[in-house]
Amino acid sequence: MSALALRGPARVVVLQHRRVLWITGALALAGIAVLAIGVWWTSGDSDSFADTGCSFRNTSTRCIGAVNDFVDSEIRFNHLLQYAGVAMMVLPAAVGLFVAGPMIGRELEDGTYRLSWSQSVTPNRWLAAKLAVPAVLTVAGVSVLSAVYAWAWSRARGTNYPVQWFEPRVYGAMGPAPVGYALLCLALGALAAVLIRRTLPAMAVTAVAYAAVVLVMNSVRSGLWPMRTDTTAPGREFRYPSEASDVSVGWMTGGGARLDDATCISAGDFDGCMARHGAAAQYVDYHPASHFWPLQLIETGILLVLAAAMVAVAFRVLRRSHG
Repeated sequence: MSALALRGPARVVVLQHRRVLWITGALALAGIAVLAIGVWWTSGDSDSFADTGCSFRNTSTRCIGAVNDFVDSEIRFNHLLQYAGVAMMVLPAAVGLFVAGPMIGRELEDGTYRLSWSQSVTPNRWLAAKLAVPAVLTVAGVSVLSAVYAWAWSRARGTNYPVQWFEPRVYGAMGPAPVGYALLCLALGALAAVLIRRTLPAMAVTAVAYAAVVLVMNSVRSGLWPMRTDTTAPGREFRYPSEASDVSVGWMTGGGARLDDATCISAGDFDGCMARHGAAAQYVDYHPASHFWPLQLIETGILLVLAAAMVAVAFRVLRRSHG
């Protein structure tokens, strides 16, 4: 977004914070480069390992070194994806803190907003510009970062040490959810700033509120979409679903009642205990990998609704405070 192509308050916002925008863009490009290099490096190690003719089942002395080197490479890439996932989870908080502090909170605290309002810029238009500019840049930047992370994760999915899609650090870095969290934090920062009108307290409230939202969403995520259930008759081989999330295992009676998996663990006669309880099958509740998108879309929808509500409250508070 070029400042020269903008007019009015939006152009002022870009010019005021152009240094931060340049630094943020440079950090985003650096993150993309690190992930791309990680994929390239791991792919090269995989090709080199394939050229040796060794495998994990080959325990010959000749292959021990090659296997160990290949395992180390995959583990390093696994760690890189986890660190990148943490960075993607911190990114929304950084957006909210910037909006709550330097962008809105500081102006309200220092009174510099009066300069804009004295030049035919209404409070609503002033706040709209403060939100629109970071919102557009956030949606564009986080979408690109999320897509790059998903690409890197897909390359690691077939390795011997994959990072599972349902791990919070991975789930929160892919799909539309990171954009939803970033926009929610932007709204949180704006609301905290116009309510508190002091930079540091507004930033602190934004950080605490974001942490609370993450904890709540992590705890309710499994219930956002119906889980799939598989049953296995007693005595038959039981297998956990591949790439399954939120696995819950137990026993089911003939009437459909469920028993905890540990119901007869301590019983001396396990089979007799199962018969007394009427256990007819073992069940497993889980989210398969195909549930990634339904969960993501529902969670993102919730985040966007919360963000819109907070933005509306922020405008209402500003109108009441400054007519």
